[in-house]
Amino acid sequence: MEQHLTVGRAAELAGVSVRTLHHYDRIGLVRPSARTAVGYRAYSAADVERLREVLGYRRLGFGLREIADLVDDPATDAVAHLRRLRGLMLEQRDRADALAAAIDRELKARAMGITSTPEEQLKVFGAQLYDTIGSAYPATRRTDPRIAARIRDALGDARTVLNVGAGTGSYEPPDREVTAVEPSAVMRALRPAGAAPCVAASAGSLPFADRSFDAAMAVSTVHHWPDPAAGLRELRRVARRVVVLTYDAGTPGWLDRFWLSRDYLPEFAELLVDWPSLADLAQAVGGRAEPVLVPWDCADGFFEAYWRRPEAYLDEAVRRAVSVWTRVGPEAEQRAVSLLHEDLDSGRWAERNRDLLALDAAELGLRLIVA
Repeated sequence: MEQHLTVGRAAELAGVSVRTLHHYDRIGLVRPSARTAVGYRAYSAADVERLREVLGYRRLGFGLREIADLVDDPATDAVAHLRRLRGLMLEQRDRADALAAAIDRELKARAMGITSTPEEQLKVFGAQLYDTIGSAYPATRRTDPRIAARIRDALGDARTVLNVGAGTGSYEPPDREVTAVEPSAVMRALRPAGAAPCVAASAGSLPFADRSFDAAMAVSTVHHWPDPAAGLRELRRVARRVVVLTYDAGTPGWLDRFWLSRDYLPEFAELLVDWPSLADLAQAVGGRAEPVLVPWDCADGFFEAYWRRPEAYLDEAVRRAVSVWTRVGPEAEQRAVSLLHEDLDSGRWAERNRDLLALDAAELGLRLIVA
């Protein structure tokens, strides 16, 4: 194995031009620090490691100034860079998969004589889910204090907390040292001023060493991970305690718990066909699952939040901040909304769900996994 690599040899191996490497040298991004036996400038092992990181970030679309900030970060070692690069590449793969799935849906719809509107094509076609719905989050997705209290109690005395799939920062405890992880650039941009520092990475490949945090939390995000169990194992790896707010789709009759999925949107079940059982999710972190009731006036506008306020689901802004509606597609969404509108006007909804009106909180499948 060559001890040092000349500029020409490095360019050949990396698949870039010598001119590119000379440019990196001129701007101070990657400078060959060694010399060959005959006096040519060459890359040392450390230089090659830095060049690999630069080329990795470059091929992911990062600008050179942004890359310089990333590779010069003294808190990030080579292993952390590899984990981050892997997570970003998986995210890029997921985007490609989403694009292929969108093309398949469009082809299927056109074969049935259905053409999506220009707005639908621009909003959904090929976009990452949270890049599509993220801009709607600030209006309706807020921290509910009762759910936040459950999460805070589960975190115990943890001082350093990693929030994975952090979104805009809901439920991040203000009295702890929080580090956030969020793959969506849109969601990162929507985090409020003063929010915890946020790393661009994915749950399946966290760029942190083992046991870096007292606790890791994930709130209403696991259902979006390509491999939930793998992501949960990553939380277990980097933290001594794990707290996850998720959903139980394994109990018999689970689809009938909520009137919206039971009577209007049976397509919800298709979204969770391959969803791991609650037992499998708990086992991934070695924890236990506890039910979390949804208060009737829940401040956080997730899918089940308006169980006693059905008129809210007629509001486009409410639906746009819930991933379920985007994932089932516009045809199912419009059918469900139209049927609900009719049943609210006729009184059929109130007749079917009269028992709910006396409840202050409902058991709708939310679970808190604590390990």
